[in-house]
Amino acid sequence: MSGRATLHYLDYSRPRNRVLTQVLREQAKHNGTTLFLRCDGEAYNYSATLDRVRRLAAGLGQLGVGRGDNVCLFMASCADYVFLTLACNFLGARWIPVNTDYRGTWLRDTILESEPKLVVSDLQHQPYLEAASLPKLQPLLRDDHSPPNIESLLSNAAKGVEPAEVDYGETSAILWTSGTTGRAKGVMQSHNNWIRAALSAAELGDVGAGDVLYNCLPLYNSAAWVANIYPALISGTTVAMDPGFSAGAFWERTRLYGATHVFTLGAMHMFLWNAPELPRDADNPVRSANMVPMPDAIHRPFRERFGIDAIHQGFGQSEVMLLLRRKDDGQTAYPPGALGEPAPDLEVALLDDGDQPVPPGETGEICVRPLAPHVLFNGYYNEPEETEAAFRSGWYHTGDLGRQDDQGHYFFVDRKKDVIRYKGRNVSSVTVENVARQHPDLAEVAVFGVPSDELEAEREIMLAAVRKPGAKVAEEDLARFINQNAPYFFVPRYIEWLEALPMTPTQKVRKVELRGRGVGSQTWDARAAGFKPVH
Repeated sequence: MSGRATLHYLDYSRPRNRVLTQVLREQAKHNGTTLFLRCDGEAYNYSATLDRVRRLAAGLGQLGVGRGDNVCLFMASCADYVFLTLACNFLGARWIPVNTDYRGTWLRDTILESEPKLVVSDLQHQPYLEAASLPKLQPLLRDDHSPPNIESLLSNAAKGVEPAEVDYGETSAILWTSGTTGRAKGVMQSHNNWIRAALSAAELGDVGAGDVLYNCLPLYNSAAWVANIYPALISGTTVAMDPGFSAGAFWERTRLYGATHVFTLGAMHMFLWNAPELPRDADNPVRSANMVPMPDAIHRPFRERFGIDAIHQGFGQSEVMLLLRRKDDGQTAYPPGALGEPAPDLEVALLDDGDQPVPPGETGEICVRPLAPHVLFNGYYNEPEETEAAFRSGWYHTGDLGRQDDQGHYFFVDRKKDVIRYKGRNVSSVTVENVARQHPDLAEVAVFGVPSDELEAEREIMLAAVRKPGAKVAEEDLARFINQNAPYFFVPRYIEWLEALPMTPTQKVRKVELRGRGVGSQTWDARAAGFKPVH
């Protein structure tokens, strides 16, 4: 922790203190009157939080939830969402956040494969549960007017319960991956996995007394917990929470809450940047931000426009949480696109398909090895073969490809399944997509590999795209555009126009589905059309 941290007495080198429920008890004991959570008109200090969590745990226990059980949470972000996760952990149970954008078969499969003892939802999302036709499922509705609901749990369990004795390596939660490159998998997260990432986030942002962390990410996203909720918990500070992100209201909400720390993901900060400039842009309480990924070209201009002292970045995935981090300390100069340094409790290596290190400048799979117990995830839920396949030769294989320059800086290349082996070259689908997106007539684009007619081990490049309304760009025009703006071997052999790209409920392209469809009758073939890229 940094020198500004509130809780010098909570020794996180002790495994006992790396259990979320134990942290909450210590905060309530020594820091009880400090505000922990604000959500619109609701506000709870640490003592009130502990009391509500203990009573919720007792109520869940009366509904049959016990040690080792799973509880699915399918509802909008709210204060009780946070309290329910801690209540589950009080019982030694595991909480499973379910994306509220899930519908139909995707929702049904996610919940069934979670094997929940209980599903907690709300009136807003109840119709989607009913439409999914889940057998023998009677959800507990948070805001229903008739019991059982959250208030009835609280009133029927006025005394609460004491937390179960759990080890810091036990699974606290199960998070489902997005399923972009294959079927979704349940990532089992230990208490320690959350806390190590939260400690790093708190240290990165120099979180200390009086700080307020603002969260507008959905609570089914691990980043909400790693960057905001748990850093506040482990440092004894405050997290302010809104149900969602609004570019138009973002800075006003930070002023309302007095937020000193913010976290944005994906295009969120680009919406803020592209909004019309206002005289009040820099008039906000934010001093530290974590914005992933922040384009290097606007990093400093963004800081200056909005009056932010530091903008940090990080790179990770659910299985590792924090893997690499890039601290904006005002002194370290990173080359464009660099990911930062490895987390201190991990060893990172770039390995080839034979699990041998690749030299600087060459692409290898980003692999990690923990330097302490319970740093990585506990495996995939009910997927022992998938778990075993992910851990090989003493390393966890992330499925992400990267490279390292002569100075030791790491750079992301692509997902391993999205790199196309073509005529002896490894072509990044992301790089080809970035070139194609520069064409003014394209609305969406996805690049992937399909089997080669000539060599089984290689793939041909295929591009699926959606035209902008009214655009009439032809396949050959697009191929020529890519040829003019990139190496000739980036030009796809196959191009197909689609009405829409297949997406996951989290709005990520399902390339596994595109690869499965492959080349069809409507696919343009450059070779058959006689198109030859200019070398």
